[in-house]
Amino acid sequence: MIIRKNNHALSIMREAGKRLAHVFEEIPALLKARITTRDLDSFLERALKEAGLHSECKGYGVPAFPAVSCISVNDVIVHGIPSSLSLNEGDLVTVDICASYNGYCADMARSYFVGKPVSEKALELVRVAYESLDAGIDMARAGKHISDISFAVQSVVEKHGFGVIRDFAGHGIGKKMHEDPEILNYGKPGKGPLIEAGMAFAIEPMITQGDYTVRMDADKWTARTADGSLAAHVEDTVIVTDHGPEITTRL
Repeated sequence: MIIRKNNHALSIMREAGKRLAHVFEEIPALLKARITTRDLDSFLERALKEAGLHSECKGYGVPAFPAVSCISVNDVIVHGIPSSLSLNEGDLVTVDICASYNGYCADMARSYFVGKPVSEKALELVRVAYESLDAGIDMARAGKHISDISFAVQSVVEKHGFGVIRDFAGHGIGKKMHEDPEILNYGKPGKGPLIEAGMAFAIEPMITQGDYTVRMDADKWTARTADGSLAAHVEDTVIVTDHGPEITTRL
């Protein structure tokens, strides 16, 4: 069941998104060669606490996710576990955080480079990820169908020759990190539930430089491209209003 939020709930979700976006503003300055992903996560744990946000990632799932952020490097698509891995110049790094404020969630992911990208193709991959995110968000309008979001994302990504991940998807969001509906990043338009004002979605394209086949690590969290190609993942939390989509996780 897709939950439509009332004005009170939506006001809290707006505040959650704004606070999380402020935390993300601090990330680019930290992405230096030789910092470990565990050290980055430790900084983010402190930043969330200072922002009055509660981590929805830490302790989630089975096995319990051990950190407040998913930090995915190069061929890791999603759910990279922070560790002693040191970042190198040119690495493609995605930071994904879900946090709550007064019981309502915001979910956000951004892809960055450590210094200069390894290639123009890598830079284009990230640019297309953001372009596809914007295209998907633009379809989050009352009267559209859920798959209109999916089709918009896929159209942008495949137009540029990149792969769209099939194994993971966006989702509804509210009191819980994952609510109905599932929002695939591929599919035909005009399918699935009708979108209505008051719904809230986490829209998150996950795209690859090569094939979209996924390989899981033994930790049961880390998802990589099977062919070792680069992956990008970007995400925003979006509220559907009578006047169109409102992005809570952008300042």
